[in-house]
This record gives sequence, C-alpha cells and structure tokens, in this order.
Amino acid sequence: MTADQMRYLLVLALCLAITAPLEFLGGRVYRRPLRTIKAVLPVAAVFLVWDAVALASGVWSLNPRHVSGVGALGLPIEEVLFFVVVPLCALLTFGCVEALLGTSRRAGRPRSGKERAP
Repeated sequence: MTADQMRYLLVLALCLAITAPLEFLGGRVYRRPLRTIKAVLPVAAVFLVWDAVALASGVWSLNPRHVSGVGALGLPIEEVLFFVVVPLCALLTFGCVEALLGTSRRAGRPRSGKERAP
C-alpha cells in the first residue's frame, strides 16, 4: 500500500486519536456502546446507501490512487469507516461540550434555598 493509499485511513485514525481524550472529559461515548450504536448505525446506513448509489451512478467517484483497494459493502473501506468515525468524533465532541457546559451551569446555580447568596 502506498502513502497516497494510506492517507485517507490515516486521517480517520487521527480523527479518532485526537477526539479519544474527550471520552475522559465527559464525552461518554465508548462507555455507552449500545447508545452509540443506536446513534451511529442509522445515520451511517443512510449515508452508505447514498454514497453507494452516487458512486454507482457516476455522480461522484473515488480515485483508486487514494484508497486502499480494500472494500466492504461494495464501497472502499475508507468510505465505510468515514460514516462511522465522523459521527463518533461528533458524538464525543458534543458529549464533552455538553458535560463541560452542564458542569459550569451547575457550578453557577445554587442547589437549595439555603445556599443562595444574599
């Protein structure tokens, strides 16, 4: 496999690597595998079908020089992984932002009447 053929896979791997620490900052994606599958699978399925139809009908194409040649579901493996990796990274980012904002909002709000500032 050439460097050009590995580039797409490398970008996907970097996306996962860069967002992986967000799991520990509140992303909670990998700790809830069933919830993650329920969120990612329907979206991936729709876009995989869309991608396969568009490729088959010639709406767009992929340069064989830039994909590994390994396929799954009638598509290059990079395309299949794209529709899993990108939503995972988005879920991690959203979950982390939500957790951090939720924490900061809770920190600014009193819990009971006794804790209110005068």
